[in-house]
Amino acid sequence: QVQVVESGGGLVQAGGSLRLSCAASRNIFSIDVMNWYHQAPGKQREFVAQITSGGTTTYADSVKGRFTISRDNAKDTVYLQMNSLKPDDTGVYYCNALINRRLYWGQGTQVTVSS
Repeated sequence: QVQVVESGGGLVQAGGSLRLSCAASRNIFSIDVMNWYHQAPGKQREFVAQITSGGTTTYADSVKGRFTISRDNAKDTVYLQMNSLKPDDTGVYYCNALINRRLYWGQGTQVTVSS
């Protein structure tokens, strides 16, 4: 079975930083794409960042210049380095992974940015 597990969330003051991790277990097949999504309280889940197996990255406009997505292939783990955090970054961050044409979601990790 494939499992996707996020970690690294917590409470931070505005202007601070957090580093989220997403570990995806797998069997045989490689991870094609991994994504981060954000769901603010009372709002729809929205795309944050993506990294492909080839290392290509994509970011939402709201996080460009502040967040960086990266990956460690040996550990099947993707990271989201979040700098210059704002109160509206508060919410649950979800990771997903595309493996063998199937999309797997994690349970999310809570990030709270205080003013």
